[in-house]
Amino acid sequence: MTWDVAIPVLFAALLHAGWNALVRAGTDRVLDTARIAAGAALVATPFLAFLPFPATESLPFLLASGVVHVGYFAMVAVTYRVGDLSLVYPLMRGTAPGLTAIFAALLLGEWPRALGWAGVFLIASGVLLLAFGARASAGQKFAPAGLALATAAIVVLYTMVDGVGARRSGNAFSYTGWMLVITALGFSPAAFFIRRRREAVASGRWWRIALFGGGSSFASYALALWAMTRADIALVAALRETSILFGALIAVLVLRERVSRWRVLAVALVGAGAVAIKCS
Repeated sequence: MTWDVAIPVLFAALLHAGWNALVRAGTDRVLDTARIAAGAALVATPFLAFLPFPATESLPFLLASGVVHVGYFAMVAVTYRVGDLSLVYPLMRGTAPGLTAIFAALLLGEWPRALGWAGVFLIASGVLLLAFGARASAGQKFAPAGLALATAAIVVLYTMVDGVGARRSGNAFSYTGWMLVITALGFSPAAFFIRRRREAVASGRWWRIALFGGGSSFASYALALWAMTRADIALVAALRETSILFGALIAVLVLRERVSRWRVLAVALVGAGAVAIKCS
């Protein structure tokens, strides 16, 4: 993977960690997730007027992705409500790269080199170590793990669908924008109705969360899909999970959380995995 692809993916990982930290800091994670989904569509819509419509052969993937992402956002909101974020976020992001690599190899014939596989393994190991390190230090139960793993399975599904769809679309940014519009139409109105707090839509906090979180979500995934048109899906998916590393830095520098030995070792593994993927 060349630097012109690796750097945008690392920036996408930073943006992903940013909007997840925004959800984590909120008091109503269902509403905040809905706000971010709606905000991503709002941010993407103006760009769609200047981008070509996705190619016809990508439309089945686009529609399928919208449906899958509705399920993803719903699972994220539910999982964040029942589990500690320092446990469930690394778990649902950490198991996805390895599974994506396996399915990409079996279904798409994309077999990374040995160093690429090593990078996938190191990143997945690092984020899982973060998860179980968090459990060991906080005495958390394993009950939320099932939801986190189910969410990870959805991550693998939409990664595979969108990796192929973006390649067939002719423009990864247009594909991402339309996918986010479909997702927002399917998820956000239902979430607002269920929560029955329409007044929150007009609040100043709504616009801050929607614009920053939604913009970060749009840019993060658009960059990742663009990278998948230029490199193996498995390697891009794994490198994007360095978002766990950025999340740990945000926790220390912004939230002033204490750093344990588990986290130091986990961050080192993720960093080593990123280097391995870059050199593969």
